[in-house]
Amino acid sequence: MQTNTSWTVDNVTVAQIAKTLDHSLLRPELTIDAVVEGCAIAARYDVASVCCRPLDVRLCVAELGGGDVVVGTVIGFPHGANLTATKVFEAERAMEDGATELDMVLAIGWLRSGELDYVRNDVQAVVDAGHAGGAIVKVILENAYLSDSEKIAGCQACAAAGANYVKTSTGFAPGGATLDDLRLMRATVPPEVKVKAAGGVRTLDALIDCLNAGIDRCGATATAVIIEDLRARQSHS
Repeated sequence: MQTNTSWTVDNVTVAQIAKTLDHSLLRPELTIDAVVEGCAIAARYDVASVCCRPLDVRLCVAELGGGDVVVGTVIGFPHGANLTATKVFEAERAMEDGATELDMVLAIGWLRSGELDYVRNDVQAVVDAGHAGGAIVKVILENAYLSDSEKIAGCQACAAAGANYVKTSTGFAPGGATLDDLRLMRATVPPEVKVKAAGGVRTLDALIDCLNAGIDRCGATATAVIIEDLRARQSHS
């Protein structure tokens, strides 16, 4: 990511924007055909990854054919309330099926209860399993349910557990990514821990604002809208 230069429509390429996007295929009602079409969109725009339901990992791996768009999935989704052993099993099975990125939900209620050792150990177990299998692990805090102090404590626990990313939201809570939250998360975690926005980022301008707040990835269902808007604006500049 750029660190000294602001992101603007004029100074980014389509390829740069595309590689900040994880194309989201997580809605429970998606049919198999819709998942296949989602993979086609991800491949067409050469995004960073698809983030799919665990049931769809093998299908997405087959559809994407080992290209530059990798397959990620979710762990303990969307409530984070699974037992740690269950989350580890999900992670290991997802990697067996071909996932190379894991977006896990931490134990939201236990974070709110101040059980920080449990939260850190829960994350660490998935991180250890993921890293042993060569996967990137992103941890979802679900900020809509957290105070700022809880967001900070959650980010610190994730960083201590070795997570690669902290992430704002599942997209299924009452709220999603906010710029204030992204700035807070970026300021809380060390430079080697990246930040992912998710939930409600549906336009190019919103994505650019998030990038300027310090994110490296963004979950999106509006991938085509965002990238086509950038192409249109740059073609008329």
